[in-house]
Amino acid sequence: MTDSTTTTARAPRVAVLAPCYNEAAAIGQVVKDFKAALPDATIYVYDNNSSDDTSAVARAAGAVVRLETMRGKGNVVRRMYADIEADVYVLVDGDDTYEAAAAAAMVDRLWAEHLDMINGRRVTDIQAAYRAGHRLGNVVLTGIVRKIFGDPIHDMLSGYRVMSRRFVKSFPTIAEGFGIETEMTVHALQLRMPLAEMPTQYKDRPVGSASKLRTYRDGVLILNTILALIRQERPITFFGVIAAILTLLALILIYPVVIDYIHTGLVRRFPTAILATGIMIAAFLSLTSGIILDSVTRGRWEVKRLQYLALKGPGVD
Repeated sequence: MTDSTTTTARAPRVAVLAPCYNEAAAIGQVVKDFKAALPDATIYVYDNNSSDDTSAVARAAGAVVRLETMRGKGNVVRRMYADIEADVYVLVDGDDTYEAAAAAAMVDRLWAEHLDMINGRRVTDIQAAYRAGHRLGNVVLTGIVRKIFGDPIHDMLSGYRVMSRRFVKSFPTIAEGFGIETEMTVHALQLRMPLAEMPTQYKDRPVGSASKLRTYRDGVLILNTILALIRQERPITFFGVIAAILTLLALILIYPVVIDYIHTGLVRRFPTAILATGIMIAAFLSLTSGIILDSVTRGRWEVKRLQYLALKGPGVD
């Protein structure tokens, strides 16, 4: 008998999640690359009502294929998170633009350092892969989120993430489309989860594969998602800014009325005075709404945090 005991760390169950829509030209290579990078992982491909052979190609490559009929990446990710049980989840787009070889190091780091999310920051010199408009939009939108919610993430719109089970199972998905990346980032920052970012190579799509992202349309949708999250998660900031703008407008309107009254003793712009008063009342109502909703939001944070803490962290037995 010895005084020491030897313990063997349990290897995590890894699930690779690939939401797909019309990716027959790319998904086969994605599945093959991730099977090579993570040989013990299960590869799940969720077909979002594709009109091509995405499901057949993915199945032939060795993936577990399932169908999600509700259109939109957010709807597919919501279904994946609900259906699949694993210790570590690797979320990747099915367009063969992300570096599968980086997955093993990302999984190992998440498990060893007990992190809840590692974001794959895209690095590339290929202009066609990461167009200037997409790059600028990502910088602007990521900058807004970093300014309001925190700054650990520099590529918020990356579709390549490794996440813990407690992240996935505590994530209340709301977005339907490409806003899902923004929502995941804000969820992690809001609950102060341990997270990291690792550089990963980003490449152009294979021949025959077309991007589903539309720079302006999806940029507006993502911006709307950010504004909705600010209103929901930072109501005092959101309504406080509205109150400040309304107050400034009321002061601009009332200034000449006050000056005129000081010189003549008369209120000769009565409609303007009424309008300025109404705007100032709206400003106070906006600020009051922000204060009340801030209390409600803090209660929601506590519930979400308790749900998060109820789940076992990565690499902890």
